[in-house]
Amino acid sequence: MPDVNDSINDLALPRLDIRKSFTEQPPALDFVLPGMIAGTVGALVAQGGAGKSWVALEIAIGVAGGPDLLGMQYPAQGRVLYLPAEDPALAINHRLYSAREAVAGSIDQLAETLEIVPLMGRAVDLLVPAWADAIERMATGARLVVIDTLRRFHSGDENSAGEMARLLGVLEGICERTGASVLFLHHTAKGAALNGAGDAQQASRGSSVLVDNVRGGQFNLLGMTEADARAHGVDPGDRRSFVRLCQAKANFGPPMADKWYRRMDGGLLVPAQIERRDDGGREAEATRAKGERGRSHG
Repeated sequence: MPDVNDSINDLALPRLDIRKSFTEQPPALDFVLPGMIAGTVGALVAQGGAGKSWVALEIAIGVAGGPDLLGMQYPAQGRVLYLPAEDPALAINHRLYSAREAVAGSIDQLAETLEIVPLMGRAVDLLVPAWADAIERMATGARLVVIDTLRRFHSGDENSAGEMARLLGVLEGICERTGASVLFLHHTAKGAALNGAGDAQQASRGSSVLVDNVRGGQFNLLGMTEADARAHGVDPGDRRSFVRLCQAKANFGPPMADKWYRRMDGGLLVPAQIERRDDGGREAEATRAKGERGRSHG
């Protein structure tokens, strides 16, 4: 049996050229998403049913050269590998069909640069070398790989720092060898959701390694609360149609400003034309109350 120390000693580990690093300006950082540079792992965190799979699909469409449906302003485009493991292929087909009008001018482009491989029902496990190798082969040549959701891609204990560090190491290895970035979808911890902390870094479920060790940043997706509805002049009865995307962690550059989206028929998310009111929504409440009084006296 080979000695582990001998194997480590045999590695040809690259050294930085210190003189060159101090004296020559390096190439500009290559941003795949706001705050996420090429070759890093990032996370998209949300409660179940919040719409994170739609956000992921629309990001995939934008990075693959389709329209920027979310207003994320992608610096460059390239091939995208989207791996949904929670939903059946028919559900993915329905989502794509719901987006047909929004991407009408880019369908031929997306047919070439967006690859979707449904994995529901397959025991995918990135902690098994054969599975890690298979996904690495699929990721070769991609600019972005979307994993939907992380829980479906490993057999480890999410609360184990050691096992989650190993899992992230596998993903980072895929990034290093392929040049792709990986965005994994993950669920919000129940406590964070109940305490109104869904936009915090530590809202992510499981070990804090899944937050602390991701260098591509963390995006959180949240539903609109009653307080949010009042503050933005939205009818409380319509608030469930709105979601907010915030960047809870950005390692490279300032975090992206929060973005509000409205859920359309079929689930497609589009930028919501709403702004926070200086009066905290009191004017909108007064207008609704006035209308209700008028109806009661009519």
